[in-house]
Amino acid sequence: MMRRSIVAAIVATLLLGGCATRTEPTQAELTAQWEERNVAPVNYKADLLAYMRTYLNDPTRIRGAAVSPPQRKTVIGNPGERYVACVRYDARKSGGDYAGVKVGAAVYSSGKLDRFLDTPRETGEICKDAAYQPFPELQQLTR
Repeated sequence: MMRRSIVAAIVATLLLGGCATRTEPTQAELTAQWEERNVAPVNYKADLLAYMRTYLNDPTRIRGAAVSPPQRKTVIGNPGERYVACVRYDARKSGGDYAGVKVGAAVYSSGKLDRFLDTPRETGEICKDAAYQPFPELQQLTR
């Protein structure tokens, strides 16, 4: 009986001792993990087209479409930079009227579209100096 108690005590000590040696990642390790996912998107236009087709109520007859090439930018709520492509467009509302020019920011992680920011608060600073280029593919979307 005593022998079992001693064995149990040794096992418990070893288990607890193992927990005590775990450490949290260092800031350098966290930064390295973040940077590993900072891969420039190759097919950013195709990703945007696929997303916009589902995002917009009516993806047809978009006017004034333009996109900026992805650049590393600081995004609100992120601990570091991400690749961001800004897109400007005028889409139709569900009633058929045009909603007015909107700006969105596609945020990429590991070379893939991770999220799309669409409020002026989110896109204002990120896209203020974007070098827009015509994006005729967006204007030719179908349902």
